[in-house]
Amino acid sequence: MSYPQLLTPEEKLADAKKLLSLPRIVVICGSTRFMTEMTEADLRETKAGKIVVKPGFDMKAPHGLWSDPAEAEALKVRLGELHRAKIRLADKVLVVGDHIGDSTRAEIAYARSLGKPLRFTHPEVDPDA
Repeated sequence: MSYPQLLTPEEKLADAKKLLSLPRIVVICGSTRFMTEMTEADLRETKAGKIVVKPGFDMKAPHGLWSDPAEAEALKVRLGELHRAKIRLADKVLVVGDHIGDSTRAEIAYARSLGKPLRFTHPEVDPDA
């Protein structure tokens, strides 16, 4: 007697996206120093009919929400977890910018570990190229 294989969470998510007829979801990754480029990439991907998720703001810019160093560090950790969730949700990853720092390198490695297809605005910075 054969038993049906249970679907993985990833397979369930993919099935739900199909049932809901959702457009492809693209997550934008990169250093927040490239926020202007991320906004331009968001515009182009949205115009192409994709749902876009990206970092919401730049913590390097002064703001009262992260003026306390301890709160800023805790927020940075939460934002990292949130961005990894965005990567899990996405169908594709778009890496923006001509520089890859440690955080972006970790995001790329995470996306690759999940089998997410990646695209680079500057392919020469792909750490695995």
